[in-house]
This record gives sequence, C-alpha cells and structure tokens, in this order.
Amino acid sequence: MNSSVRLILLFFGLLFLQVFILNNILFLGHINPYLYIVFVFLYPLKENRIPFLFYTFLLGLGVDFFSDSGGIHAFSILIIAYARLFFVKLYFRKVATDYAFFKLKSEPFGKRFNYVVTLTLIHHLIYFSFANFSLQNISGVILDTLFSSIFTLVLYFLGSYIFTKIE
Repeated sequence: MNSSVRLILLFFGLLFLQVFILNNILFLGHINPYLYIVFVFLYPLKENRIPFLFYTFLLGLGVDFFSDSGGIHAFSILIIAYARLFFVKLYFRKVATDYAFFKLKSEPFGKRFNYVVTLTLIHHLIYFSFANFSLQNISGVILDTLFSSIFTLVLYFLGSYIFTKIE
C-alpha cells in the first residue's frame, strides 16, 4: 500500500478510534487511554518535519473538537511531535542520514519501550496539567498521568503485538 494512503488511514483511523470509542472509556471514573498519540510514533522520520507537525496539530485539534477540551490535546501532541527527534537521537543513537531507514518496529524492544513510555508520559503530564490547571491538585495530575499512561501503553503494546502477528 502506498505510504501516503497508509498515513491517511492511520490518521483517520486513530481519530475515529479515539473520538468514538476510547473517549467513552472511563476506567475508575477518570482513567482514559489516549491512543491517538501512536501517530507520532509511527509517522516516518524521513518525511518533512513541517507537514508532520501540521498533521499532528490537526489530529489533536480533531480530538479537541469532539472532546470539547479547548486545544489541550492539540498542544500536548504537538509538544511530543516536536520533541520526537530528540528522543530518537537519545534512545536509538540515530543521525539525520539514518532517518530514511528508521523503522520503529525493527528496533530492539528495550529501546522502543523507553521511547514510547517517555513520549507517552510527557504527553499525559502536559495534558493533565492543563486539564486541571491548578497546583493544588498536583497529586491528582500525577496519578491521572501514571494510570492513563499505563492504560495507553498496555493498549499500544498489545495492539502492536497483534498487528505484527497479522502482517
């Protein structure tokens, strides 16, 4: 399948999944998986960075539109999209010439795990910090970040395991 078609399907598939299914899951009243951030993990590094940042912003804005969250999703996904290259260099020791050949699924599991966990925790911490917008509830922010990150990571790794077995 063409790379552009796969990215479009990934974009709309994650948007649909997040908006119509995952946003309706509230485990223990406030723990929600945010699987739409997988777009940041799976978007190819060899592509131009400006359209990537624009697409992630649109994805976050789409989730915000349906969630009535006022731009928090767009801001938090844009931050991890911008920081992605730093963590690719940090965890995978890649340079600009390696980007064209970089595939996340071909990297060792330990490095992939650290990369995905770091970006997920950053996203969730930013999201819940702005959602609460108060330092009086910092323990709630940390607990929501931790539990939602665990829920998101379990779904991501379970999904990536299932879809790699299908291919």
